[in-house]
Amino acid sequence: MSIEVNKDKQKINEKGKTIYTHNNDKNGKEHSLRQFLSILQDNSELLIIDKKVTKKFQLAAIVGKLDKKEAVLFTNIEDSKFKVVSNILGTRNRFFYGFKTNGGNSKIDFSNFANINKENYPIQISPDAPFYNNNSNNLFDLPIVTHFEKDAGPFITSSIIYVKDEESKSQNSSTHRMLLLNDKEMAIRMVEGRHLHKCFSYSKEHKEDLKINVVIGVHPALNLAAAYQAAYGIDEISIANYLLDGHLELTKNQFSNLMIPKHSEIVLEGRILYDKYSEEWMVEMLRTYDHKRKQPIFEINKIWYRDDPLYYDILPGYTEHRLLMGLPIESKIYGYVKNTVPTTKSVHLTDGGSNWLNAVIQIKKRLEGEPKNAILTAFSAHPSLKTAIVVDDDINPEDPVQVEYAVSTRAQADKDILIITNVKGSSLDPSSDQNNLLTTKLGIDATISLLKDKERFEIAKIPGIEDIDINNFI
Repeated sequence: MSIEVNKDKQKINEKGKTIYTHNNDKNGKEHSLRQFLSILQDNSELLIIDKKVTKKFQLAAIVGKLDKKEAVLFTNIEDSKFKVVSNILGTRNRFFYGFKTNGGNSKIDFSNFANINKENYPIQISPDAPFYNNNSNNLFDLPIVTHFEKDAGPFITSSIIYVKDEESKSQNSSTHRMLLLNDKEMAIRMVEGRHLHKCFSYSKEHKEDLKINVVIGVHPALNLAAAYQAAYGIDEISIANYLLDGHLELTKNQFSNLMIPKHSEIVLEGRILYDKYSEEWMVEMLRTYDHKRKQPIFEINKIWYRDDPLYYDILPGYTEHRLLMGLPIESKIYGYVKNTVPTTKSVHLTDGGSNWLNAVIQIKKRLEGEPKNAILTAFSAHPSLKTAIVVDDDINPEDPVQVEYAVSTRAQADKDILIITNVKGSSLDPSSDQNNLLTTKLGIDATISLLKDKERFEIAKIPGIEDIDINNFI
């Protein structure tokens, strides 16, 4: 199938062209997916496609063509009254539109989340919510997308699950993909040992179904917080509220008694059944098919949605998916490594490693041995990490050519390469021992040896080259 995205699309920054109007809250604006789209509109980073698009493959193909480019809003989905938005976080830059960042720096600082002063960021509670305007009892009403040729079926890929932990009495939110089975049921992917699985296991032991809310279409701060692997007991909603500078609004769902975002586009209320399972498989971050797994069944009670509703779809294995999962891990690795090597400048999870398996760590080297300490710490911080390369502070870790240059000119294979065998790795890596989740990890010290003359490694510069405008000479 050939898709041409230059046809049947419009930029939404045309004069007089708007996406939605919405009511302002007491802070002056509604912190929602719609509000985030208006930011993309102001920055000319959103496309509208009005031509009819199918949920099976065609929508995914168009979004794939737009990878690392504009976000896209589909207004005409076959057999659906919902609009679909995708690729809204398809570039690193868009993660800083409307987010509270570390002084405007290029990375969101996740390292202080455990120490957030909730008194400085109180969460507003509202008795009502716009998604209660409409309801349905049929999952087929949602424009759930089939993305790949060997998919098990249509998947919800952006859902945030809200659940109460009966042991700690705290609330948890996390991201999970869900396979459509029929008009009432979905298979829900849960990673063993993570917080939702812990809550489910507790319910299963007591032979009780687990009440949850599934939320689709919120301000991306909530998606990012839910994707963050917070320590047990840290409330991801507090993280999202911090990223929104204390402007998050919640409302209580009467079915579950859970607090959920007031400005959600779509809310599913229902139960994870303790005694019913279904087989499913999906495309993961590496854009490879995962093996088949038996996963619990989610059964809906009711679907609620806003007027003129927006459904958010994330294309698995493409940049939006990888950045949403990988950027919080970058920050986590950075925090760990900086604690070990205080002169650490930056950590970058590379595109070639699907923003998950390979990291480049930039340090200002003071002592021999520091790079290897940084490598070992990075592997400890992110067990799925497969390769770690340490470079000097004159090398841009986000430039693969500069990183390769550092490896080729500053590393010796017999001294600067660290190989660690039979250690825990990523379950996604098809080259690893999938039965035992064991892998071999590679560390490369691509920094200049302090035992050598540093001037020998200096990269030559042309004075004034930064100020030259070539147009003045041709």
